[in-house]
Amino acid sequence: MRKAAAVPLSLFGAGLAGLAYASVVERNAFRLRRFDVPVLEPGQRPVRILHLSDLHLTPGRRMLINWVRSLGDLKPDLVVNTGDSIAHPDAVGPLLHALEPLLSRPGLFVYGSNDMYAPRPKNPVRYLWRTSKGEHGQKIPSLPWDELGAGMAVEGWLDMNNTTARIKVGDLDVAVGGIHDSHINLDRYDLIAGPAPAEADLRLGVMHSPEPRNMTRFASDGYQLLLAGHTHGGQLCVPFYGALVTNCGIDRARVKGLSRHDSAYLHVSAGLGTSPYAPVRFACFPEASLLTLVPRRRSDASTREVR
Repeated sequence: MRKAAAVPLSLFGAGLAGLAYASVVERNAFRLRRFDVPVLEPGQRPVRILHLSDLHLTPGRRMLINWVRSLGDLKPDLVVNTGDSIAHPDAVGPLLHALEPLLSRPGLFVYGSNDMYAPRPKNPVRYLWRTSKGEHGQKIPSLPWDELGAGMAVEGWLDMNNTTARIKVGDLDVAVGGIHDSHINLDRYDLIAGPAPAEADLRLGVMHSPEPRNMTRFASDGYQLLLAGHTHGGQLCVPFYGALVTNCGIDRARVKGLSRHDSAYLHVSAGLGTSPYAPVRFACFPEASLLTLVPRRRSDASTREVR
């Protein structure tokens, strides 16, 4: 009888160990991924974009705050924040403190649903058969999204929710199109629709959730590089298999990292945080990405991650 009981006890112990690893170790093992993206004309000088997403910051996450502050040492040419930055009404001040070393750099941002609506306890298993689209259940925003946006905008970062802009990045003239979060039906691509300026050195599309219908429109309008977040890279992944879910319309193979969508390059960030009610990551480290835009070559047939 004792031997028979040892099997479930050992499994229970393994489960506790896995949970401890996912919630304490991997959740705080922040990584910087680096990619070369061949989108520039021959002879143009490379520029570097730091892509941040999905911090879901609460005031007590000191390790995350300090790690983001350390990214200022990279001195990127452009910082792009693709949303879900906060997860608590008192998180705007800590977020701006985290971003402080980067706010002097040129920057862009869009919102995610969790910048507007506070997270609520949910059964994570439901993600196996549906996304969380439309589940916030709140009609009036419960988080200070306007204070969040104002804090970044006052430092010069551009609010790219359902709008277009031109920005100087290094030596490049960059045309940017951005949309609000499709996950809460606030995306209005029609407001930015039409060919992106052909004379721009780079045409950049920015969104929170990588929905294929929007990505296809960006690519059709001539945007060369698309940046998104939202997926958390799957958050709980299976080693040697990858993400089980994406929580949006994109396929599992492109849940994070650099890939292609039609004629455009696509980078999906796995993000740096988690919901406070699901504070775990497994086989999916929290990340920011440094994208080095380089000139195209005839041999460039695929994306390349720089290790």
